[in-house]
Order: sequence, then C-alpha cells, then structure tokens
Amino acid sequence: MSAPRVLVVWCPDWPVTAVGLDASTPAAVVASARVEACSAAARAAGVRRGQRLRDAQRHCPGLVVRDRDPDAEGRLFETVAAAVSTITPWVEVVRPGVCAIPVRGAARYHGGTDREAAEESLRIHVQDTVVERGFDCGVGVADGLFAAELAARTSDGGTVVPPGGTPDFLAPYPVTVLGRPELADLLPRLGIHTLGAFAALPARHVTSRFGADEVRAHRLARGLDARPPAPRPPHTDLTVTTEFDPPAAAAEQVVFAAKTLAERLHEALAAEALTCVRIGVEVTDAHGRTQSRLWRHDGGVAGRSHGGERGALSALAVAERVRWQLSSWEAPPDEEGVGGIVLLRLLPDQLVPDEGRQEALWGQVTVSDRIMRAAARVQAMLGHQGITRPYPVGGRGPGERVVRVPVGDLPPEPAASEGRWPGRIPDPAPAVVHPDPLPVRVTGADGAPVTVSARCVVSAPPHQIEVDGRVLPVTAWAGPWPARERWWDPARFRRRARFQVVTADGGARLLVVEGGRWYIEADYA
Repeated sequence: MSAPRVLVVWCPDWPVTAVGLDASTPAAVVASARVEACSAAARAAGVRRGQRLRDAQRHCPGLVVRDRDPDAEGRLFETVAAAVSTITPWVEVVRPGVCAIPVRGAARYHGGTDREAAEESLRIHVQDTVVERGFDCGVGVADGLFAAELAARTSDGGTVVPPGGTPDFLAPYPVTVLGRPELADLLPRLGIHTLGAFAALPARHVTSRFGADEVRAHRLARGLDARPPAPRPPHTDLTVTTEFDPPAAAAEQVVFAAKTLAERLHEALAAEALTCVRIGVEVTDAHGRTQSRLWRHDGGVAGRSHGGERGALSALAVAERVRWQLSSWEAPPDEEGVGGIVLLRLLPDQLVPDEGRQEALWGQVTVSDRIMRAAARVQAMLGHQGITRPYPVGGRGPGERVVRVPVGDLPPEPAASEGRWPGRIPDPAPAVVHPDPLPVRVTGADGAPVTVSARCVVSAPPHQIEVDGRVLPVTAWAGPWPARERWWDPARFRRRARFQVVTADGGARLLVVEGGRWYIEADYA
C-alpha cells in the first residue's frame, strides 16, 4: 500500500532567513564551529553544510557568520504556516522551514476534478501564497512526506510526482538523502549507492541485518511511510487538556503547562504501548479564538531534528513548539492583546506501535529519565540555557574541545570532533580548565623571561614560574605545541604555543604563551 499523497512546502536555507539575511548575502549559520546552513551566494563561493567554520571562511573571506537560533526559526516559520493555513487548516509543521498538508481534499477544492491538473494547480497556489508573504519556497507533491520534500527541493521550484511513481522518482537519489550518516557510510561499501539499489534489497534481509531505524529508511526508499499504521486505536481518549483560570497572560506560564501536559501524554501512550509521531496543539484565548497546529518530529531529508529522538517529541520539544505557536499569534482588531490563554490541549495524532528501547543495566535508564524530568522543571524557572551538558568537539586547547549544550537540545554532530587539529594537546586532558587564564611569569635559569620565536624555538628551558606571588621551580616540561589559527582573517588571527610543566610542589600545569605573555590555561592535578 503506497503512502498518502502529501504536499510539502520547503523554504531553502531557513536558518539563514531566520537571522535576517538573504540569498544574495554570502552568509552562514554555525553551531559548534560547523556550518549548519548557508546562503546561495555562500554556496557559489564554495561554502558547504557541515564544513568547519575556518574552511568556510577560507573559501569565502567575506562570509557573514551568525550563530544558529532555533527559537527564531520556529517563531518566524509560523508566518509561513499561517499563510498555508489560509488554503487548508490541516497544516503540519515538520520542522522550521518545512511544512506539509494532505493533498486529497485541498486539491479537489482548489483545482477541480482532474487529479493531475488539480494537484499542479494546488502546488502553484500554495507556492504563490508563500511567496506573496515574502519567503522563497519550493513546493512538491508525492506519495509520502519524504518523497514530497525531495520533490519540493528540485531545481525548478518543485514538481508533482505522479501517483505510484514515487519509487521511480526516488531511485536515482544517493543514500545520503536518508539523513542517516552511519547507514550512508556503510551502504556504499556494500556496493549500494542509490535509493533504488537500497529499495531493491528484500525487506526480510534488511530486517535481519539492520536495526529498526534502518528498516524505516528502507521503507522510505521504497516510497512507503517510515512506519506502518498502528494496528488498533487506543481504548481511551489520550487527549490532555489544561484550563487557565484566570487566563494566562504570560507565555512562560503556558509553556510550563505544556511540559506537564506532554509528560502526562507520554505516560498515557506508554500504558497503551504506543508512540506518537505527530501531535496537535490547540490553544484558545479569552476572546474565544482557537488556533490549531500539527507538529511532526521525524528526521526526514534533513537528517536529525531538534528536540528529542527521531519520531518522538519530548516534553521539552512540545513546550518549545507551543512557544513558537504563541509568538506568532496576532491580537484581534481593536484589542490590546489576546486577553490571555484559557485552554491548552494536546491531541496525539498518527499513533504507531512503540518499538521500545534497550534498557541499561542496574536501572540507569530510569534514573536518567527522572533526571531529565527534573532538569526540564528547573529550565522552566531558569530559562532554556539554565542547565547544560558538556559534549566533546574538535579543537586544540582544552577549553575548545568541550561545548555546553542546553539540556534537551541535540548534541553536536559526530563530525564536529573529527580532524587532525595540528598543535592539539595530547591526552590525558587537564582536570581543571580556567575560564579566565591566570597570568604567570616564566623565566630561564638566568632569570630572563622565556620566549618562543616565530619558528617555535624556545629561548631557554623553563626554569621556574611565578604565580600569585609564589616562585615554583620547574622539574619537568614538554613542548611547545604551536597553534597558528585564522591566518586568513587579520582581525581574528592568533599565534600561540602551549607547554606542559611539572613544578616542585607536585603540580602539573598547561601553560600558553601568546603575544609575549604567559598564562596558566589548565591544571592537571
């Protein structure tokens, strides 16, 4: 059975648009020193998604760089979703930059009885509606969300894939479009380079060789939905609702309630052995206006999404989408505001069987879930950046090799830690990294300051260091490890050298010299 007909609206380079830059500006949006999105002008200069920032700036010296702002992406995309909702109310936001609508009813209403002509008419109508709001977009129609998004990404602004023609349409695409890096690395080594070759594999062989996520990818390559429909409807109504009396005037109050509702919904779904890959958010204000929006959390063409595991919206991700939905709500005419929110409802949609997950030994997964729920409550009080988790990334100095990511956000891509990084300090890593390096004086046996030349020649072996009024003899040292960074950018160019020293008090320290000044960057013990 083929997937249902879907129309997808895809706004190219949406992270760039969300930070206020256009396609004609050579610009890139970065996270963890990696390019996550870039404009058309930057691509023309050689910038690519996934590049290290320094490589991107080497290709395009005039590159405008901005940090990624997922919250701004969600808020702004609500404008696009609202425009599409004037054509049909059943708008599903896949992620900021991509939304979808079911084709069947809308095509009949807007295009007539001839199916092929009606779908093309609907596609053009949706595209014109979004462009009139000031946003460039591609619009595609196909069997299933995955193929429809690829159809929207075609070079001519989108296309309509005939019913039943999705497998042939997908066949030439490389396996990288599945958004599974590990699978995209493995399949070519097995001689499988395209979706057509992957789809030709018998489903039973894929099931026996790979895991559940790879089986879903195989279904996508065959033009099917990633997950089969749920075998039965739940016995009870799983909708969760909360009312505000008096009406909630602050968005944060509604967002916090959304987290609590989402936790209740997850518990009810778990009791039914189901999971929800699409959720409806319904908000009603004091004037009686109701706004509904469908939100999906599935990897799709772009690979990983924000807010939790593939195919399941976490409580924090639900709250984030409620915030986006509220931020786009305009006040009614002749009113100073929406009058406050009186009702919030979460409606589970597109239920599928819960495939479960591998439990860790000694109850570790249960403890982790309890910690995540507590962290979500603390974040509601301190803000999204209030609690962070450290993740290893690429870099030379110890402070550059760890990035702190808010709890609930996706960790950096594995590629962020790859690379040789010339001048990188060898393991083991220091125990303490100083946020502000401590000034120190390093002298040789003759009492003269130790210097490092442009060719990394040390003027004299370090004999002693002076820090906080203490003089500590050096008993052993290693180095230098030179680092010449951002040589292509005069304003950000840095030349440093690092040394490891052991002093007579038994301490081991990492020193760095830059511009003739010495600092203690980290302590080993």
